[in-house]
Amino acid sequence: MRNCIKRRLKRKKEARLAEDITHVSDDTFEEEVLKNELPVLVDFWAVWCAPCQMVVPSLEYLAETHKNKLMVKKMNVDENPKIPSQYGVMSIPTLLLFKGGELKETIVGALPKEKIEETVSKHL
Repeated sequence: MRNCIKRRLKRKKEARLAEDITHVSDDTFEEEVLKNELPVLVDFWAVWCAPCQMVVPSLEYLAETHKNKLMVKKMNVDENPKIPSQYGVMSIPTLLLFKGGELKETIVGALPKEKIEETVSKHL
């Protein structure tokens, strides 16, 4: 029953994402993030994480505002343990900004939209 509820919550929350934000997995991370020509902001999150839901409006704003300059991706840490472990993600939400295949910035916690945008804008 618990898994059924988690799946339902996951579908409900994923359905609300802006179309400019897509999901990435352990299998697609290299191609979609590291080899991307644009800077990529990856949100490491989980369905049960309330602070993770708090940053969604900021991510949607960034995805829309910087549409042709920045990609925004989300990675569910419960479903994809390899990449978060590889990059030392210990708490969520964690936002990692990649540019040219390299990690450029790390943001941990549900920070205000202005702080996230300030950090990301330095690399656009």
